[in-house]
Amino acid sequence: MSDRDDAGVHALPITTEYGGREITLTPSVVETDRGLVLLDVGPEGAVGDLRVHLESIGYALEDVWLVLCTHHDGDHVAGLAELLEYTDAVVATHCDEAPYVRGDRDPIKGGDGYTPVTVDLELADGVRFPTVAGPMEVVATPGHAPGHVSLYFPDGNLLIAGDALVADGDGPLAGPKPEFTPDLDRAYESVARLADLEIDHVVCYHGGYVEAGSDRIESIAAR
Repeated sequence: MSDRDDAGVHALPITTEYGGREITLTPSVVETDRGLVLLDVGPEGAVGDLRVHLESIGYALEDVWLVLCTHHDGDHVAGLAELLEYTDAVVATHCDEAPYVRGDRDPIKGGDGYTPVTVDLELADGVRFPTVAGPMEVVATPGHAPGHVSLYFPDGNLLIAGDALVADGDGPLAGPKPEFTPDLDRAYESVARLADLEIDHVVCYHGGYVEAGSDRIESIAAR
């Protein structure tokens, strides 16, 4: 899908080679009074695409002051070490993801791996950040990864889902992919938790922007 801008929240879709195939991924960036918060980076080689996206909305990589990683899969964090060559951004992730991002533990799913980086801020459920789009709330959505988080913007009823939900191939909003989700039962418990929020639209890392909300998420949780 094309970029979605929602009152200071920008989807940044990138198409890249990963795992031997071409895929489209959707990091997002959020404007704040301190600069930009980047939600996931992408795999190795994604930084160039991020630079182009940011320049198109009047920013630069150096404007990123915080990188918030929804979880430690390589397609989300493998580009992080390269990004930090251009900015001294704070790196944040859930406390259960931090050991993987900084290299204390091997990635659960193996894959291509990535260069470990220092985690500056370990997050917990319910933490809020002030943004141009109103408060951005960290919502713990484990299952796809032990400390997976999604980001919720209650002022706009917007959810940045990470991999807690997907919408591949312009398909309907769906639950996490079983083949990539080690604890599927827990992941669907997380979907049920998301269904309790007032959501009108969602940005999925795999699938981009979707005009769907709480009713659809509730039906997914019921599976």
